[in-house]
Amino acid sequence: MRYNVNEQPTGFLDSGLGGLSVVKEFKKILPQENIEYFADNQRQPYGKKSKNDLINYTLQIINFLIKKRIKACVIACNTATAASLKQAREYFTIPIIGVIQRAVQEAVQKSLNKRIGVIATEFTTKNKIYPKEIKKNCS
Repeated sequence: MRYNVNEQPTGFLDSGLGGLSVVKEFKKILPQENIEYFADNQRQPYGKKSKNDLINYTLQIINFLIKKRIKACVIACNTATAASLKQAREYFTIPIIGVIQRAVQEAVQKSLNKRIGVIATEFTTKNKIYPKEIKKNCS
């Protein structure tokens, strides 16, 4: 069976409901787009989980969303993005989008002094992905 890509939803995953703010912004840009949202309330909080666990959770959720015929997936969770974006992009053929790079681009663009405060989980902080991205965007 062939599906019309215009009718296929975009998938969003998060450890809870915080990613709904990402969906809200997405819907401002693409109001007609169909959405499949997965909130992993059962395994939250993600911040104290191991990288391997986070990668496994993300791959499991994306597999679930693919069964819902998504055409692309947004990892709308900073911790899951920090842990598993690279692996998810390598594993799946659909586009996989994280939230950190775009958030940093926006923050750097709006900052007058290029000093950015970040509130993040323990995993995301230890991963140092925000300082790396900020440095890349400030050069």
